[in-house]
Amino acid sequence: MATLTVEQQINQLNDARKLVLSDANYYTQIIQGILPIIGPTARVELRRWGADFLAETFSSPTIPSSQKETLSLVVLDTLKDMIENPHEDSAVVKSIVQTAASIYPLVVRWIDAVLVDATLNSLSILIRARPHIANKILNVLLNFNPLKLANSPMTPKLRVMVKSMEKTTRSLLTHISKRDPHNPLNGRIQQYVERMMRSKTEIFDEANRKRGPPEPVDGLDPAKRQKLGAQVTPPAPNRLHIPPLAPGNHTVAELFTITTDEALKGFDVALLSEDLVVKIGITILQKIDTDTLEQAISGVKGRLQALSEPKAEEINAETAPLGVEDDDDDYEPDFYNAEDTEQILNKLDSSPPEELKVDIEKVANVALGPFTLPAPPSLNAEEAALVGQGTVSRVFGVMQTLDEPVARKAKAGINRLAASAYDRDAWITIITRLATRAGAGLEEPSDAVKMESPDVERLSLSNTIRQSLLVYILEDFRKRIDIAVAWLCEEWYNDKVQMKLGDGSAVLHYEKWTLKVLDGISIYLDAKDKVLTRFLSEIPGLSPEVLNKIKGLCKDPTMVNLSLTSLLYLVMMRPPVRELALDAVEDIWNTYENAKPIAAKYLKKWRPGFEERLLKSD
Repeated sequence: MATLTVEQQINQLNDARKLVLSDANYYTQIIQGILPIIGPTARVELRRWGADFLAETFSSPTIPSSQKETLSLVVLDTLKDMIENPHEDSAVVKSIVQTAASIYPLVVRWIDAVLVDATLNSLSILIRARPHIANKILNVLLNFNPLKLANSPMTPKLRVMVKSMEKTTRSLLTHISKRDPHNPLNGRIQQYVERMMRSKTEIFDEANRKRGPPEPVDGLDPAKRQKLGAQVTPPAPNRLHIPPLAPGNHTVAELFTITTDEALKGFDVALLSEDLVVKIGITILQKIDTDTLEQAISGVKGRLQALSEPKAEEINAETAPLGVEDDDDDYEPDFYNAEDTEQILNKLDSSPPEELKVDIEKVANVALGPFTLPAPPSLNAEEAALVGQGTVSRVFGVMQTLDEPVARKAKAGINRLAASAYDRDAWITIITRLATRAGAGLEEPSDAVKMESPDVERLSLSNTIRQSLLVYILEDFRKRIDIAVAWLCEEWYNDKVQMKLGDGSAVLHYEKWTLKVLDGISIYLDAKDKVLTRFLSEIPGLSPEVLNKIKGLCKDPTMVNLSLTSLLYLVMMRPPVRELALDAVEDIWNTYENAKPIAAKYLKKWRPGFEERLLKSD
């Protein structure tokens, strides 16, 4: 019998595929029959067809779950052999991964909450670093139900797992919505979080609810039957004590405050959010006793009546009658009108002043002498650096609370006033100048600029601010690239000034921190990012070391186009560094094979003589 060719085998496999698509009952026989044909030792064309067929089979909605469970156990060994082959074709691996994802919930009937939580915690970094796939991740999150396992019998371990996954999911979505308030999916996120909280409350409140006492199965006990007619005195209801208001003026809050707890009276309700206050109020109104509510209303009503009653007139002791009646006393004095205020003041003015005697010796003994605060303890370099770090952290905390400017306005340049406003740009200018100019001019006159030792550099306030600036920029470098450019412009300006003042031994910071910024952002760069091109075009100085970092990006084939496009922009728009950029492009052409076509096109256009050299070498 002649051996079939690969094309003939694929045609037969396609016929088998058409058969199972028309009748799903044949899946079991067909899969068991094709597994030896598409095994790890088969031709790559057959393995590709088999991997695609398995992925299509287990993702098909026409096959019942019970049949998929049986088939998944049959194909596990074949999938394992294919995925563990280090030389497997990429298309085969892709389809095998899709198949494994489809059969995972069928084979594994449990979820590792630790792995799920770790995955959820890493999604925040992935969303920030890859914005173009953020919506896909959010859609998957919104379709994820961490409370799905709560439908099964709840064991203590399962309860902890479900609560942990629910809390992690809710915290992640809340963080995403707060970080990007203008995200179009924020509405769905808010609905998802509220629905999750309601579901959690219903599930776990129902689980924690106590069971009622069992009903009697043998009727009432005769010994108890005779007590049914007894008169039972109901317990006296608890009376709510509402103290009356003290005399004087009172606020509305004091009028409606019925508690006697001083700590509770001093609590500021304004600290609570409006939503939380509404939820607390609704819960209290649902569960409060009617009698208690009526007592509280009556108490407040009594206070209002007490305040509305007219106050009794104060009795003047001088004009009030004595209240002594003696019928035997024949003397009846005449009643004169009481003296008015003006008469009393005139009488006081005419009376001699009282002489106050002061014991000077006692006053002298009581008087305080001069007081001097003790000198503060001296700080060493490390303690001073720690205090400076705390100050820098508070300053950056203020910057985090400031909103970014909505409209871009023209910058005043290097001579702008740092404290002309209290917006984010003003704080950035202050911080960058503290980092670059704070230590300028403090050196000894004999040596204008000295080399810093490693310990001094580590403990200096300027380097602390620089490191904090670097971290602040890398947290969201796409939105804060203008801060990086402004900071490096200040560093470049400071280096130029120090080089003029010094004798050639000045400590230069511009190139060092430029390389650190490049190292930080290159990890998260995407092939379509324009941030790198903007950064290279706006920083004031470019050196071979900086361009070497750009050349290093070509190690990743997906970053070749971005690296060469950035260098081409420098060639076109920055003539002073054109030769340096062309040298970098030529080095890329000599070093990386996958970058040669694009690099050769740029060099033919911008480097005279390159095409002739290329023809001679050929």
